[in-house]
Amino acid sequence: MEYDVKGNLKDVLSTLPDGVRLVAVSKFHPAEYIEEAYREGQRIFGESHEQELSRKVKELPEDIQWHFIGHLQTNKVKYIAPYISMIEAVDSLKLLKEIQKQAEKSGRVIDVLLELHIAEEETKYGLTPDACRQLLDNGEWEQMKNVRICGLMMMASNVDDENQIRNEFTTAKLFFDEVKQKYFADAEYFCERSWGMSDDYPIAIECGSTMVRVGTRIFGPRVY
Repeated sequence: MEYDVKGNLKDVLSTLPDGVRLVAVSKFHPAEYIEEAYREGQRIFGESHEQELSRKVKELPEDIQWHFIGHLQTNKVKYIAPYISMIEAVDSLKLLKEIQKQAEKSGRVIDVLLELHIAEEETKYGLTPDACRQLLDNGEWEQMKNVRICGLMMMASNVDDENQIRNEFTTAKLFFDEVKQKYFADAEYFCERSWGMSDDYPIAIECGSTMVRVGTRIFGPRVY
């Protein structure tokens, strides 16, 4: 191996408390890196490009749980619906409807997370808290039998200011609590808070994250 995937994976896992799961971000990394992590017991991997993911699905073990973590175009949903474990970045009602449509065609229930846009960067996708409230108030999601909203995800600003990062994660946690109480009080499955990446996941864990998305710390620089 060109990169110590085994050692790095163990280092990251050793820092995760009980109740926090690792999504190993494997996008732009070769299948053999994923196989190395798989042999160490890692089962959840994150990808963000449909064609790359479809290729890896055919090459790698069937019990891998694939999470789609990038911006997902509606016309790509049909390709991943038969096998995806979770779509982490639902940022519109239109996308949610398409996931429902394709999940129904595949005879599956697909778990999703609603993506929040809290960071100040314009390049980030996601729903503002107000837009998220509007989507949930709309109520259409309640009729979607093949989609299960399991929580929220977000990305903090890419800055060195730890206070800003912590404030953004805290805002997300407070909003999660609001949404949980108002819309999902009786839904045990609405429990996921996916925030924290290679550079900021320790802060994210302090701020209630249940799922961290770590790639570079495990697999090294991306292989484009």
